[in-house]
Amino acid sequence: MSRLARAHLAAADPVLGALIREVGRCTLAPERAREPYEALISAVAHQQLHARAAEAMLGRLRALTEAPVPAPGHLLSLSDEALRGCGFSAAKAAALRDIARRTLDGTVPTRRAAARMSDAALIERLCTLRGIGRWTVEMLLIFTLGRPDVFPVDDFGVREGYRLIHGLEAQPKPRAFSAIGEAYAPYRSTAAWYLWRAADRAKTIKYQA
Repeated sequence: MSRLARAHLAAADPVLGALIREVGRCTLAPERAREPYEALISAVAHQQLHARAAEAMLGRLRALTEAPVPAPGHLLSLSDEALRGCGFSAAKAAALRDIARRTLDGTVPTRRAAARMSDAALIERLCTLRGIGRWTVEMLLIFTLGRPDVFPVDDFGVREGYRLIHGLEAQPKPRAFSAIGEAYAPYRSTAAWYLWRAADRAKTIKYQA
């Protein structure tokens, strides 16, 4: 699949093809053992925080509940004080509780159930959760469920990577970027991965300078 994706993307966008040849094989590896519930809990912890701070919060939650991730019922039994003690703000705690409740009522599907749902259906359903937007669901689709054709047009890094490799003065707007990305289908997740690498490379060069 990766070789087919690279060949298709290079034919669709020769500039992206040059980046692909430079970067090499796509190493995107979805966490296929992870349930959507767990991914959403982690996503809420990471919102607007440095990764280290978010992981510290999740570590305290694991220590408190003695579980890699607390079961929905267990999470709902925790007091506001307990969640604050882990570092979660009131807004994040409310989002965690809603994810837990909506997992129990079936709104958040199991991984097996999610496999029978389209990307669009999952986005529509999960965006009804408190604190969960389209970008968060798209990250779940790519990095947890391994969906191959997701193009997160609102992601700064993806748009910046495209701007850099094409030498544009400004990033494309989301609507225009969505149209651009149609040429990358059905491998838009792989295209996004390479565009992230372009943005990361630019940050590294800037840091070293």
